[in-house]
Amino acid sequence: MQFRSTRSNDPLVSFKDAILQCLPMDGGLYVPASVLDMRQYVLYMDTETSYPELVATVAPALLQGELNPLSAARVAESAFDFEPELKQLDDNFSVLTLCNGPTGVFKDYGIAFLAAVMEELLKNDQRAMILSAARQDTGVSIAHAFSQRKGMISVILYPSGPVRGLDPKSYITNGGNVIPIQIKGTFDDCQRLILEAINDRPFAERYGITCANAINPGRLLPQVFYYFYAFIKLKKILKGELIFSVPTGNFGNLIAGLYAWKMGMPVNGFIAAMNANNAFGDYIKGKDFKPGKLIQTNSPALDVSVPSNYERLASFYKEAPAVMRNMVFPDAIDDRTTLAAMEKAWKDYHILLDPHGAVAFAAARRLSQTAGFNGHVVVLATGHPAKHADLVLQATGQQLDIPEKFSNLWKKTDPMATISPQLDALEGAIASCC
Repeated sequence: MQFRSTRSNDPLVSFKDAILQCLPMDGGLYVPASVLDMRQYVLYMDTETSYPELVATVAPALLQGELNPLSAARVAESAFDFEPELKQLDDNFSVLTLCNGPTGVFKDYGIAFLAAVMEELLKNDQRAMILSAARQDTGVSIAHAFSQRKGMISVILYPSGPVRGLDPKSYITNGGNVIPIQIKGTFDDCQRLILEAINDRPFAERYGITCANAINPGRLLPQVFYYFYAFIKLKKILKGELIFSVPTGNFGNLIAGLYAWKMGMPVNGFIAAMNANNAFGDYIKGKDFKPGKLIQTNSPALDVSVPSNYERLASFYKEAPAVMRNMVFPDAIDDRTTLAAMEKAWKDYHILLDPHGAVAFAAARRLSQTAGFNGHVVVLATGHPAKHADLVLQATGQQLDIPEKFSNLWKKTDPMATISPQLDALEGAIASCC
């Protein structure tokens, strides 16, 4: 598989170059230049296939010439000691639980694969420095996935506020490979600094800089795997249409689903389930995209006004706008409806959903009635309910015990440096540690 920029069809780069360069020179985002037909795998794979087995089978077929079956098996084994869980609720609904990783969020899947595949693809004399902007548990997930990976240093940029969940034993000064840096600014300042570092080619080449945030295609592509996983677990009982309801903020999960569809997975559509930050729904319906003011909701991971994956989604619509509008169904769920969906899921199915999964569940139930879907809807549950225990208690009356691994995520730790949001300050902090 080769990759191109969203802004140009030339030049084409390999998967390895795409994940190590992270961004094209023209300022776009990397997307697959062409999509391979994977039907022979998703249609004939056994329903008992484990997640690591699926990844080890599919990855070398996608990345021909870069991962052979043996190296793909090493990557899968190294990345995944956890896997999704598909729960069929009834004839009409299932939930794909994606919170079984070390930090309890779906991001664990893409980040774990990126870290393992980078270690596999880097040659003995190559080094990489992974810059990442941390929000909520992203920093912990990245630190965990890249911990002690050969040839890699993980630099995590935190906005003003507490740094949580890191183990000081993982810091580079203590023999680890993690450098947490506090930025005197916002999350947007952290993301801007990363873009500046990557686009400063001498700086980027000096340190081998890339990124583990959603702009890296090596984090987005492996999200395709859990769509395949859901299909092979359901295919024997499917009758009629198959729809995925996807909590939608930054649009990476939705794009991964669309890739799975283009690769031949039999699916009839995707529900783009948003909260009050729903300006992108107008774009999906064919209007101009006009970002609104960010609204804080009880599903905070979906509180995104300008998705970093905008150009990737726009490239789908540019190729075939009419087809895309018949594949993607937007819906916006308010906070009250989110809580009601959490209550409904518990009362009717005895399952607990976090607010993000509840947004997808509410949209799935509403559009199943109003849009006339005739088949089965898979709801993506992207976060662990224990991480929103107060909301779960409010909606369902259920008091959750907080797993120890999540309690550790909230412990405050000190950064190795605190700097202003300028590139020279960032380089100085990195140079002092390496």
